[in-house]
Amino acid sequence: MTMVCDLAKGRCKPCEGGVPPLTDDEAAKLLATLEGWQREGQVISKAYKFKNYYETMAFVNASAWISHREDHHPDLAVGWGQCTVSYTTHAIGGLSENDFICAAKIDALFAL
Repeated sequence: MTMVCDLAKGRCKPCEGGVPPLTDDEAAKLLATLEGWQREGQVISKAYKFKNYYETMAFVNASAWISHREDHHPDLAVGWGQCTVSYTTHAIGGLSENDFICAAKIDALFAL
């Protein structure tokens, strides 16, 4: 759990090409620090559940604020009472440390 807190306190770096994506081992180590996140290829994602549509949209709006602040934007799939957040770094065609930092920040938001 300490690693998640450390990730959540991290600041994302600018998304730039020309750097390699994380290796499978690096990604696996970071993924292990995040509760409930799944990896499919070069994407990590997590589904969040809510009591109603209003709470779902409040979460989406707060997630958008975090994404804007970090300049690292997830795909959000929104439905009644649920939102799935998915991260990848398009500029490098894979996963970066930024994906895991932002995932930890979204988890911290959900814990409030």
